[in-house]
This record gives sequence, structure tokens and C-alpha cells, in this order.
Amino acid sequence: MDHTLSHDFSEAVAAPIIVTALMSASDFRWAEGLRRAHFPAERNRVPAHVTLFHHLPPSALDEVARRLKRLCVGPAPAARLTEVMLQERGVAYRVDSPELMAMRDELTEAFAGLLVPQDQARPRFHITVQNKVEPQEAKALAEALRRDFRPRPLMIAGLAAWYYRGGPWELAMKAGFRG
Repeated sequence: MDHTLSHDFSEAVAAPIIVTALMSASDFRWAEGLRRAHFPAERNRVPAHVTLFHHLPPSALDEVARRLKRLCVGPAPAARLTEVMLQERGVAYRVDSPELMAMRDELTEAFAGLLVPQDQARPRFHITVQNKVEPQEAKALAEALRRDFRPRPLMIAGLAAWYYRGGPWELAMKAGFRG
């Protein structure tokens, strides 16, 4: 995956930055297919993803890009899908990756003074496939997905930063693991 950095500072000023882990093409197709099948269409504005940070200030983009690129020089972190998680109004697959968490911890330390409360807390990495539905609908989907679920590897292909402007995310930069 090529390193990409495309931003217009005049537009970026008002757009918070979201940081995600990128999945391999095959894992992304699988997760995106589930998301399209089960996420309410009118609310499904972003593709399947694994969030590392929900809101960094746009002024930090150059430093974020520099740090993500440096992390991607090494090998991809090992990751596994470990369970189907029932959330109050949705369903997700839990992603377990101590190596990805260590990368996030490094970024957390680097951006400590810039983090919103949500990003100060230790995350539970996951891929959401359904959200904002009635609890009984979420429960039914979780039960159905659990019947066939077996823990399995998840390939983390890279890291990305996105602008959030209230609708679909706009790619600010991405870097693929090269190690």
C-alpha cells in the first residue's frame, strides 16, 4: 500500500481526525458485506473499520501522518477476531491484537494532551456490523452470527487517518505495513 497524504489545510481546520487500522482486502470485503447487510442503510455512512482514535485535532495531522508511517515500516501486527459482541443496539466482532494495542499506546503517549475523554480510555477494538437498531434486532443478529463463528486471524494491512466532517469520512492519509 502506498503512503498517501492529501489534505487542504484550509478545509482541515474544522475537521477532526479519526485514526483507524486498515484490514486486508479480503477481510475488508467480508466485514463490509456484513455491514451492508445489517447496518441500517440510511445510517451507514462509513466503511467497515477498526478505530484507534475517534477525534484528534486537525492541527496534528502532519505529526499523525509521520507517526503512522513510522509504525508501518515494521511488520503488520498479528490480530484475531475472537467473538461476536452484542452491544446495546448493535453487533460487532471483537478484535484482539496486543501488537496493535501497543502501537495505539505509543500514539496515546505522543498525543496525550490532545486526546478527548473517549480516546483517553483503553479501547476494545472491534468491527461494527450493525448499530442503531432496536435491542431485540441486535440480539437476534448476534445469536445468528454466533452460531457459525469461529475465532480466526484478521489481517491488519495498514493505518489511516480520516477527516470527519459529519458525513462520510474523507481519507487524509494511509500507510501500509512493509516489514
